[in-house]
Amino acid sequence: MKHNEIADQSPTSRWSHGRGEVTFPTTSPQPNRSAPSRARRHMKGKDMQLNMIPDTSYTATWSNGRGEVRFFVRSDGSRLRYFTAGTGPSLVLLHTVRTQLDYFQRVIPLLWDSFTVYAVDLPGMGWSDIVPGARYEQPDLHTAVVEFITGLDLHDVTLAGESLGAALALSASIDLKDKVSEVVAFNPYDYPSGLERGNWFARVIGTSIRLPGSGPVFARMESQPILKGVLRGGFADPNKLPRDFLIELRRSGSRKGYPTVARAIMRNLNGLIDARGCYPDVSVPVTLAYGERDWSRPAEREEVARLLSDVETITVADTGHFSALERPTEMARILLHRTKTAADS
Repeated sequence: MKHNEIADQSPTSRWSHGRGEVTFPTTSPQPNRSAPSRARRHMKGKDMQLNMIPDTSYTATWSNGRGEVRFFVRSDGSRLRYFTAGTGPSLVLLHTVRTQLDYFQRVIPLLWDSFTVYAVDLPGMGWSDIVPGARYEQPDLHTAVVEFITGLDLHDVTLAGESLGAALALSASIDLKDKVSEVVAFNPYDYPSGLERGNWFARVIGTSIRLPGSGPVFARMESQPILKGVLRGGFADPNKLPRDFLIELRRSGSRKGYPTVARAIMRNLNGLIDARGCYPDVSVPVTLAYGERDWSRPAEREEVARLLSDVETITVADTGHFSALERPTEMARILLHRTKTAADS
């Protein structure tokens, strides 16, 4: 399987402070054509539009010439966009509900001198392929994470995520016990109606999108003001939501088929609750890091910790659900400290 196609990139350097490199050709690129051709063959008849080069427009604005944006081609021919940069042990970052790999734009530059970082767009999200008729339930997203790490042949991986990504990191580590050395789960989304706990606006929008009849209509109505109102409910300080990132989320969310993906994810979040039943099977050390003002309740956090056999729980002060944007320095500190502690032991 080939997984090294360089992605198209134009805006991602604003948060990288001159670190990292996103391959941004100044002349016409000469992409490897075999993987896209294979993808087209696999997806024939599914009306999926394929770009030869992955989108790098926003990622280039914060990575400032360090790292690469690539496509990972899955066994079914669909592709996951990912960014990689740095040197050192492997760190895989999994993003939240309704975001993409650029969610970690303030964290990655703090880590790429200590890790080889891989941040991936989950299936259908960000600029990964949208496949008509694809399913976005917990087992499907779980399988994509396992396939990504296995396909890249990564070892001794620190698997970290936030929200949806944290819950997937916990479950995927069970199938990756020979490849993952530890999990760092920030604000895992494994409890009911999390998004709706953010504010009244998020409650109205989240409930409307899930409706069986009119839900698709509400999903297509997403605009920048609506998305901003929903996401602000996940911050202790709503001013920490970057305006340029919000614009980027609407750009990727304007792709054909994206409202269907977003609605499917929203309707299938209960699968993350069901997946808690597998937490006792997690065999690697786990760090649970919760924002003091995360949507989860103390009893829910305690229940997750109780299900895990080797766990350390951290509370991050003055932080909501989106800690990678609100407290990136603290997220990076936790990842660096946890990995150093594991190495010392």
